[in-house]
Amino acid sequence: MGKKIKKEVELPPKDVFDPLTIESKKAATVVLMLNSPEEEILAKACEAIYKFALKGEENKATLLELGAVEPLTKLLTHEDKIVRRNATMIFGILASNNDVKKLLRELDVMSSVIAQLSPEEEVVIHEFASLCLANMSVEYTGKVQIFEHGGLEPLIRLLSSPDPDVKKNSIECIYNLVQDFQCRTTLQELNAIPPMLELLKSEYPIIQLLALKTLNIITNDKESRTMLRENQGLDQLIKIIDTKELNDLHIEALAVIANCLEDMETMTLIQQTGGLKKLLAFAENSTIPDIQKNAAKAITKAAYDAENRKLFHELEVEKCLVTLLGSESDGTKIAAFQAISAMSENSSSKDFFNTQGIPQLVQLLRSDNEEVREASALALANLTTCNPVNANAAAEADGIDPLINILSSKGDGAIANAATVLTNMAMQEPLRASIQDRDIMHALLGPLRSDNPVVQSKAALMVAATACDVEARAGLRNCGGLEPLVELLYSKNDEVRRHASWAVMVCASEEPMAVELCRLGAIDILEEINLSVRRNNKFSEAAYNKLLNNNLSLKYSQTGCLLSNNIISDGFYDYGRINPGTKLLPLKELCFQEPSDQRAVLLINSKASDNSPPPSMDDKSSDVGYGRSISSSSSLRRGSREKSNFRISTGFGSPTEERTEPTSGRNTVASKSAGKEKGPRKGRGKKEEEKLKEEEEVLAAPKLTGESSDKEWFPPPDPEFCIYVYEVTKSILPITNVKEQIEVLAKYVAEKMGGKIAKDKLPDFSWELHISELKVQLKSNVIPIGYIKKGIFYHRALLFKALADKIGLGCSLVRGEYGRAWNEVKLVNESRKGLTGGLPLPEIYIVDLMFHPGALLKLQSREADLYRFL
Repeated sequence: MGKKIKKEVELPPKDVFDPLTIESKKAATVVLMLNSPEEEILAKACEAIYKFALKGEENKATLLELGAVEPLTKLLTHEDKIVRRNATMIFGILASNNDVKKLLRELDVMSSVIAQLSPEEEVVIHEFASLCLANMSVEYTGKVQIFEHGGLEPLIRLLSSPDPDVKKNSIECIYNLVQDFQCRTTLQELNAIPPMLELLKSEYPIIQLLALKTLNIITNDKESRTMLRENQGLDQLIKIIDTKELNDLHIEALAVIANCLEDMETMTLIQQTGGLKKLLAFAENSTIPDIQKNAAKAITKAAYDAENRKLFHELEVEKCLVTLLGSESDGTKIAAFQAISAMSENSSSKDFFNTQGIPQLVQLLRSDNEEVREASALALANLTTCNPVNANAAAEADGIDPLINILSSKGDGAIANAATVLTNMAMQEPLRASIQDRDIMHALLGPLRSDNPVVQSKAALMVAATACDVEARAGLRNCGGLEPLVELLYSKNDEVRRHASWAVMVCASEEPMAVELCRLGAIDILEEINLSVRRNNKFSEAAYNKLLNNNLSLKYSQTGCLLSNNIISDGFYDYGRINPGTKLLPLKELCFQEPSDQRAVLLINSKASDNSPPPSMDDKSSDVGYGRSISSSSSLRRGSREKSNFRISTGFGSPTEERTEPTSGRNTVASKSAGKEKGPRKGRGKKEEEKLKEEEEVLAAPKLTGESSDKEWFPPPDPEFCIYVYEVTKSILPITNVKEQIEVLAKYVAEKMGGKIAKDKLPDFSWELHISELKVQLKSNVIPIGYIKKGIFYHRALLFKALADKIGLGCSLVRGEYGRAWNEVKLVNESRKGLTGGLPLPEIYIVDLMFHPGALLKLQSREADLYRFL
């Protein structure tokens, strides 16, 4: 036998690593394997990481901390399909973590993920790549990256995928993307409506719901609504709300229909198919609040079109909306309010709600829900606008109190709406009185001080509507409402300025209010507004003129002219010309100033002092104390024999026929030297003489009137002017010839102011010394007009205007230069008829009060005639 030979074992090459099977229980180890060059290890590592990430959010955070994201992003473009698929699956799960999403945006992996949506890839890759994009599209930055990398087109293509998960993820991502307007525009270009409508037929409710939500957003655009209608989408939507089994989709389906009803074509189409009646019945009979709410929203959007409102009214939509007001859901009530507001543009619908809707709306003004109160007030505002019947109905339903209460609420919308309703009510005098009785001016303080321009505008408009009488305006002033009202004139909002100007114009209806508004700066800001081309408006001009016409002292100082309809009243004072922007000091402040070398302030005041009886005409000593005798009324009646067609057209109340006697101690003009020459009366005791002297000193210094803080301040009295008014009323008012009235009054004024003066003697007429003496004697720059015995042009013109206004004799007062002033009157010349042969034309004359008192100079060329006259 031969010897056996031992077979040698073949050894592996020295440069080859022996296969190694490792079982790892640490995620960190597996993460390290992601950097392996071996495809099998990469595939198995990705599979293990995917299973680990599925277990919860903590594991996703752990993988992020271990640095798994960066190597995984490289595997998205790996050549091996299994590695690429597993990496995509991991990102589909990890992208739900916010920190991972943030890192993925920084790593800019969007293009790699979108590449996985190509038709060549497996369905599984489509599913998880679309899931990753759906998670990334939740945030705005993710939306931008997906859109910029062209992700919208492959997502729309995947809506037709056979896999329901792919469809669900794709439509969810598209739903997130279309929140942005640019994406919606691109969606229309990509013809996305048809595949979305196909999703409505899916057997999976979540897919149907996401498709409806997406359609709800994109149908806000007219082009998308047209595409939906052209692809028979309305039929599918109506079919959904007709199917009870799909009640979980009814809310979103109604929202899409609501958008579509904004188009008249859609409205007509739905009406022709009977869908409109189904919609109303559905809204009225459904027991699901959200369904009712969306049905009401559908009606609201459609009712913005006039033709749609007519169709709704024919279908008696008002009954459906009144039914919805009884819902327990606040959201449904609010939607019904909005629908009523939209339908109120139809006059027939407005009339319907008069009895069946307004009482419920008023009741809901007391709701605890701020949004309900706001929406209810909005509906009432629209129903009562230009509709006095509805305004009355709201008041009869006890709506005034809750509306006023809303003015003090926190919601700007509710305040604005409530103010609008109250303004509509205040258009009727009985309702306005009822509103005023509830201290409305105090309730408006908050809205007037609001920072919201809409609230400011409505509040100012309400002031204009309610401050129509003296008591209401006094209430606004007393509660401090004028200050915020004037502040609104500074607003940059055009409507706020207009309404504030309107309110100022209404408030300036009497002198005290006009003076207060001027003190607060209203006249200055209105003047500034009127000079602006952009901010100027008719209301600001009217308010400015109203302030001046009811604050004649300021008007005369600023403009130098008072028209015949500017009636001088007690308390008027002529301060002299002031420059634009200069404030006119109030009379009270001027009275307390010490005498100075400034021009004397002339005061008109025919009110007797409250501290003394009115002067008497019978006390001769009083006459001497004034330095002149009382003119007999016979001299005033010299020209009363003639009669003509000139008659006084305006009537004034006649003064009392009895004249009270002036006390000798009431001589407010007589100097001390005159008193010494006269001496004390016989029969008077020493105490009586001292008392008389004290009274003379008190009245000789009217600036002290009102110094006591316990008493109301009154302007200095002017007993002499009171006598003037009495004499003129008694003697000139009965004259029937207007021209004769003017002549007699001119002579009377000249007589009281120093008589006729020749032109060449004017420099010798020492009126300045006389005025200076009065200033010292009265201890004030303010001189009542009756005290002046030597007056020139501007003294006489003012006295003539003041007395003419007392007896209803129309004349204007014009200030000139260098102490000149004159009066202009209009007289009708019967010999001259109008061009049409109608009424005679009036002619303007200047009244001479200096050189030839009573003479009238006809104005033809104003400058030449004035020069010749003055």
